[in-house]
Amino acid sequence: MHLWDISQHINIVSFDVPFPANYGGVIDVYYKLYQLKQQGVKIHLHCFKYGRAESQELNKLCEKVYYYPRNTSFLNQLSFLPYTVKSRINNKLKQNLLSNNYPILFEVLHTCYLLKDPQFRTRLKIYRHSNIEHDYYNELSKAESNLLKKVYFKLEAYKLKKFERIIKYAQLVLTVNKKDTDYFKANYPQCNVHYLPSFHPHNTFKSFCEIKPQMLFHGNLSVSENYNAALWFLHEVAPQCELPLIIAGLNPPEKLINKVKQTPNSQIIANPSEKELATLIQQSCINLLFTQQATGLKLKLLNVLFNSKFIICNQNMLEGTDIIATGGLFIANTNQEFINYIEELKNKTFGQEEILERSKQIAQFSNQTNIELLMKLCFNETAGNKLA
Repeated sequence: MHLWDISQHINIVSFDVPFPANYGGVIDVYYKLYQLKQQGVKIHLHCFKYGRAESQELNKLCEKVYYYPRNTSFLNQLSFLPYTVKSRINNKLKQNLLSNNYPILFEVLHTCYLLKDPQFRTRLKIYRHSNIEHDYYNELSKAESNLLKKVYFKLEAYKLKKFERIIKYAQLVLTVNKKDTDYFKANYPQCNVHYLPSFHPHNTFKSFCEIKPQMLFHGNLSVSENYNAALWFLHEVAPQCELPLIIAGLNPPEKLINKVKQTPNSQIIANPSEKELATLIQQSCINLLFTQQATGLKLKLLNVLFNSKFIICNQNMLEGTDIIATGGLFIANTNQEFINYIEELKNKTFGQEEILERSKQIAQFSNQTNIELLMKLCFNETAGNKLA
């Protein structure tokens, strides 16, 4: 008999409550749950609760849902462990995971404290990568203007880099982009590393809908990466363009709201519903994307690839994917390049050639293909070993 129980049950440890699926990290978790449920897998979901309510929606997808409070005490900041990890250590979680013998999928590094626990030595343990966390936190530090937050992000990056070594105790590592796949293969050769793009709500390219003469930038606006990108478009691009700019996303800071008010031909839509945001993406003739951080896989990139017409983004948005410039997607790395492409595209039709190109671009992000790979890795009798 194999060392691990390979029946189709799985434990998933989520860093947050993954519903509503309205920001990058939880989108991958929620739609992974959905796809596993479609395959008949019985899911034992363990999630940390801090600011998001318990969800009846998750009960429809999971055999059992457990909630654990995140310990956000200031004393956890003083630990040698990263605060994002220390605040998620919970003995009840350990007891619940030990009550069965199913594979354990740890969502992002923040949940991985138990990887090296000797009581889990014989368990199939899977690390789901989202970012190379110390790189991500270093970039957050650079983008942050608040001195205390800047110091926190820098210190957290240092701790996360040291803590990352715990990954060697996982049998499987599932990465969201190809560049990071190479990183983990080089640094953790004892692990079985596979590229598995993020799960998402899209199945096919939505090519037919009413188009409005507007451009859209969207994202979680409480995150400094997205907030700074929105400010950049308001400062450097919008004043030079005839098309109105809409900025949409979660929890925009007051400074951003005020900047929009001061910028002619611009509008902010705070906390749109999932349906409202989808409509904005589909109806805008141009979707704009910009990031200073070439980390992970941006879920807003998938959102626009499946739902929008013309896309203008910088190269960092595409890092670690096989996506290249086409007749429907343009790469701009300076404000003038963005302005030039906007002028070129504002009256252009998104035609059949662009539709075919886009359909080829999104093939690597097929939920059906990727759930089949995940099933093979988690439940194949060779799980945890080097697969051919």
